[in-house]
Amino acid sequence: MTAPRRILLVNGPNLNLLGVREPEVYGTETLADVERIARDAAAARGFELRAVQSNHEGVLLDAIHAAREECAGIVINPGGLTHTSVVLRDALSGVALPVAEVHISDVMKREEFRHHSYVADVAVVHVIGEGVHGYATAVARLIAVITGQTD
Repeated sequence: MTAPRRILLVNGPNLNLLGVREPEVYGTETLADVERIARDAAAARGFELRAVQSNHEGVLLDAIHAAREECAGIVINPGGLTHTSVVLRDALSGVALPVAEVHISDVMKREEFRHHSYVADVAVVHVIGEGVHGYATAVARLIAVITGQTD
């Protein structure tokens, strides 16, 4: 059976406030803009994109678990859960899909507590600090991994 040509885009807590929350850090683009950017990047490579955002960890876990049967890979910006959630990391590891971790800001240039990512060791792609357009980069790199197009 061939893998589905679908990517799951997961955005964690507070990312629904993009465009409003700290525009000097995150910019003025909205979550709808992010989803459009990622969807366009996937479509340009013959993939669909399903997007989920929640401020509730369990909703994100359920979406990740469902992706095991429905998707070929996951692009995730876990938001603050990046630095706190072992269960999110375990869900990503448990579904055994390739994962791209994306962050709008350069977390390594921010507060010390943001320097550790529980997702980093399960992700095969990392895009940090490229703004919302980093989502397109993450999608493209993940699809390259999925399709075997990496160098």
